[in-house]
Amino acid sequence: MESSNKPTEISSAKMFGGFNRRYKHYSQTLGCAMTFYIYFPPSSPASHKFPVIYWLSGLTCTDENFIVKSGAQRVASAEGVALIAPDTSPRGLNVEGESDSWDFGVGAGFYLNATQEKWKNWQMYDYIVKELPALLRENFPQLDTARASIFGHSMGGHGALTIYLKNLDKYKSVSAFSPIVNPVNCPWGQKAFTNYLGENKTSWEEYDATCLISKFNNVSATILIDQGDDDKFLKEQLQPHKFAEACQKANVPLLLRMQPGYDHSYYFIATFIDDHIRHHAQALNL
Repeated sequence: MESSNKPTEISSAKMFGGFNRRYKHYSQTLGCAMTFYIYFPPSSPASHKFPVIYWLSGLTCTDENFIVKSGAQRVASAEGVALIAPDTSPRGLNVEGESDSWDFGVGAGFYLNATQEKWKNWQMYDYIVKELPALLRENFPQLDTARASIFGHSMGGHGALTIYLKNLDKYKSVSAFSPIVNPVNCPWGQKAFTNYLGENKTSWEEYDATCLISKFNNVSATILIDQGDDDKFLKEQLQPHKFAEACQKANVPLLLRMQPGYDHSYYFIATFIDDHIRHHAQALNL
């Protein structure tokens, strides 16, 4: 794949001894300019390379939400891991209807490769799995991109789980907050998949964690999922029990923690983020 334009730093802020740095680059995969954040933990010694954890955000989010709201930097700094927070969709393409609803189009890329002509730029799967890691490898020698893990929230939890299951050679571990685990059977997923992928529901299953588990059941690292039981999207959109049943059937190790009284927000994420970073740090440093 052709290498993307070199990223330009557009902001930097020190935090817990490290730095939140935001970058802009032109994405060949998506055909538009994209931004992403890297949190670099404090470097010592200078020759040390940091493993990376990719965070995939949810519907309506940008690359900023996680960096601003999660508080993940404190434990990332302590564990010596870099955090990579990409955006959630292409932007600025002005495709008709791209901003008509909050759960489709801009801010709602669903981490898939769209096959329908109108949405041909929505290639977020390739952007996350191929283009962004190559860009990091070429431009940030302090990152050890060969040691990578992935996690996310809601739509991003869906992205993290499906990307991990299809690329077990690329990621050491996965976790998710309130993930959309069975998008073929929920309104958010059905709307997005119909528009991005067309009517052939077999192709939808390639982006459904519950369907994929039976195919990619040679998972050895425990999958960690936190889900608030007071999440208003729990019953209709998220349905974690379906994924739990599929994991049990396929003998895949899953730790699903139902958290009493928590909702779908970043207050919930910030409460349990340390556990997730440590879950990945342990896998990355083995």
